[in-house]
Amino acid sequence: MEAPDFWDDPQVSAEKTKELKSLKDDVSMFNNLTNMYDEIMDFIEMAVEANDYDMIPEIQEEFDQFVSDYDKLKMKTLLSGEYDSESAIVTLQAGAGGTEACDWTSMLFRMYSRWADKKGFSVEVLDQHDGDEAGIKSITFQISGENAYGYLKSEKGVHRLVRISPFNANGKRQTSFSSCEVMPDIEKDLNVEIKDDDIRIDTFRSSGAGGQHINKTSSAIRITHFPTGIVVSCQNERSQHQNKDKAMQMLKAKLYLLKEEENKKKEDEIRGEVSENGFGSQIRSYVLQPYTMVKDLRTGCESGVAKNVLDGDLDQFIMAYLRWLSLGMPKWKGADID
Repeated sequence: MEAPDFWDDPQVSAEKTKELKSLKDDVSMFNNLTNMYDEIMDFIEMAVEANDYDMIPEIQEEFDQFVSDYDKLKMKTLLSGEYDSESAIVTLQAGAGGTEACDWTSMLFRMYSRWADKKGFSVEVLDQHDGDEAGIKSITFQISGENAYGYLKSEKGVHRLVRISPFNANGKRQTSFSSCEVMPDIEKDLNVEIKDDDIRIDTFRSSGAGGQHINKTSSAIRITHFPTGIVVSCQNERSQHQNKDKAMQMLKAKLYLLKEEENKKKEDEIRGEVSENGFGSQIRSYVLQPYTMVKDLRTGCESGVAKNVLDGDLDQFIMAYLRWLSLGMPKWKGADID
C-alpha cells in the first residue's frame, strides 16, 4: 500500500484494502481468543486456590463467549473457495404446493433477511414476483457482506416445509417446496463476450414496491441468453439503464462461472446441482406440526426449535455444511423426517 502507484488502479487497490482488513480482523480475533483463554485459566486457578465456587458462573460465562468466538474464527478458516469472500445473489423460486409454496418462499426470504441482519449484512431486492393469492412466486436479492457467498452456498437446493396450512380449510398437514440458487456477486470487470444475437432484452413494469416512478414506467429488465437458457432480471433501480447494467453484470457472472467449470463436479460446487423442485429432491426439511424440527439431509445437522431457525439462526447448519465439504461431502445415511 506504500507503493507510489498503489492507488492508480481503484479496483485493485480496493480489493487489496478489503483483503488487508480481513487479515487484520482475523489476527485481532486470534489475539482476543488468546487473551480470553489466559484470563479463563487465571480465573480457574484463582477459584481452585480460594476454593471459591461462586466464581463458577462467571467462568462459565467467559468460557461460553470463548467458544462462540472460536467457532466464528473456525468457520472463517473453512471459507477457502475462490468466490467465498464475495457477496451473494440469492434466487428463491416457489415449487410444488401452489399458494402454500409461495407463502413458504416468503418465509425463506424473511429467514435469510433476518440472518443477514444478524451478521450486519445488507439485503437488496433485485427482482420479485408475488404469488397470485399470497406470498412470493420468485425473488432475487443480493446479500452484501464479507464471505456472504461462502456462508450461503450451504443453502443451494430445495427446501421442504411440512405444516398445517393456513390456506387449507380442512386443517390438514401440507408439504410444499421452494428452491434456492446462490451465486457469487463477482465485482471485477469480467471479460465475457455476449453476442447481440444470443440474447433477448425485455422491458416490463416493476411489480414490487418502489414509488410512483418505478411503478408507472417500464424500467424493469429481463435478459434471456439463448445458448444456455439463463434468464436474469432486475427491477430495483429507478432507471432502465441501471437495471440493464445490473442484469448484464449478473448474466456475465453466470457465463463466466460456466466457462470456468471444467467438469460437472466444479459446476455443482459453484451453482448447486439442478434438481426437481418437489418431492425427493430436498436438501433440508422443516417440520412445524405436529412437532417442530429442522433437519439437513446432507449433513444430518438438526434443530428441534424450528422457530429460531426461521428467525435466522442458521449458523449451526452453515458450520455443519462447511465441515461436511472439508471432509469431501461423505454421504449421510440418515432418513428423512415426516
